[in-house]
Amino acid sequence: MLYTGQINEFLRLDEVSSLNCHLLKEKISEGLSVVWALEKLTIKVDGQEKQFQINEIVFLTEFHTIEIIDIHKVRLVRFNRAFYCISDHDSEVGCKGILFFGASQVPKIAIPILELEKFDTLWKMFSIEMESIDDLKNEMLQMMLKRLLILCTRIYKEQTELTSFDRNQLDIVREYNYLVEKYFKTKHQVADYAVLLNRSPKTLSNLFKKFGKKSPLQVIQDRKILEARRLLQYSDKSIKEIAYEIGYEDIQTFSRFFKKIEGISPSNYKK
Repeated sequence: MLYTGQINEFLRLDEVSSLNCHLLKEKISEGLSVVWALEKLTIKVDGQEKQFQINEIVFLTEFHTIEIIDIHKVRLVRFNRAFYCISDHDSEVGCKGILFFGASQVPKIAIPILELEKFDTLWKMFSIEMESIDDLKNEMLQMMLKRLLILCTRIYKEQTELTSFDRNQLDIVREYNYLVEKYFKTKHQVADYAVLLNRSPKTLSNLFKKFGKKSPLQVIQDRKILEARRLLQYSDKSIKEIAYEIGYEDIQTFSRFFKKIEGISPSNYKK
């Protein structure tokens, strides 16, 4: 089912199988996707194989390149910024920098058994609204989407122990991730983002240390290396062009950076 509005709003709600799996690879400008596996799902995301179990949900952006390996049945919700902007509505759903635009990670959740009925009911209500014809359809569909994103964000926080953060700390981490996604090609130092967040680099480092996974610098480097892999694998651009696009003035510096992380030169990776 597809809804489009007068100002280019786009919302797709579909059950996808091997027969219509092209929908999963559909690209729309400023599009975000929620992919709910009803049966086991195996796909490649930016060249990396990912397996999802029954009732796991993965969150993707327009920048992810998807290759389908094994698909049986998934539920797909795809929307664009014109329909619902997660940045403008961040105070409502709080998913920016967590479910979407979390730098290099591919976020996923596993729907708890006790929450499954709630998700199934929401899907049914969503489907009913997609087929309705009235003046409030846009608002009702936005309400359904917002409810879905809130539920997913809540579960993601619980399953990644983000609930141990107070709201202000979590907001800083989310905003940092979002800013890295936005500026990683031109801003390569933690200090650059510290200025944007009105925090010191040390404060950011201590905060991410408490989070216990990646340092602020690793977030930047991982996002740059992800973009490099994407461009090397899926574009016809030369290594020099790729280096320049990611913010390197010379190919030697880029090649050293890439080989240090990937263990292989860009030219060999591209082969």
